[in-house]
Amino acid sequence: MERPNQFSQIEPNTQLPNADVLQSRNHGGHELFDAHEVIGAMISMLDHYQMYEQHVEDDELREMLQRQYSFVTTMYDTIVQSFQTGHDPMIPTQPYRMKQNNHVVYGMKSSEPKKPNQSVNELSDQGLSSYMLGQTKSLATLLTMTALEMTNPVLRRVVADSVPNFIEQSYEIFLYQNKHGYYQVPQLSEQDMGVMLQSYIPVRPLQ
Repeated sequence: MERPNQFSQIEPNTQLPNADVLQSRNHGGHELFDAHEVIGAMISMLDHYQMYEQHVEDDELREMLQRQYSFVTTMYDTIVQSFQTGHDPMIPTQPYRMKQNNHVVYGMKSSEPKKPNQSVNELSDQGLSSYMLGQTKSLATLLTMTALEMTNPVLRRVVADSVPNFIEQSYEIFLYQNKHGYYQVPQLSEQDMGVMLQSYIPVRPLQ
């Protein structure tokens, strides 16, 4: 009995996936789960920023929140498009430009002990800026780990290029908090700092 040719069963009109479809499927399973986690975390950040804005009192913090919200919204669209298509997004990644200067206030001052809020009426700019900082720092870490697991070259680059933006946003929030005394930065004594700074020497002497 003649064995049927497996290829004869393909209908004449059957078409192979085009290049766009193949490119959009250029994802590993682990990568898909990581990408969903990243996109979900960005949605969570944007949703929370909307809630925070209702309670912010300081105009400077509100302007920062709105600026970061707008930037991350565009970043979200860029990541979603590259995730779904596997191609370069229509809006490429852009660098985030913070407005705070780089001045850091060092030293510790006594302050009121903290405790959990008993109602939303106790929300303050100190707490809200801390929540914002927690989310930007978490996303910076999450995107870094995710970029290391990406197989799709476009999505990997887009995610990796977004990491410095969340780092910059985190630093901007930290500087705001530090300026207002919400985030204090202790220092070692001058002697101890000197010992730490002189603990290493370069392999090649500095010119």
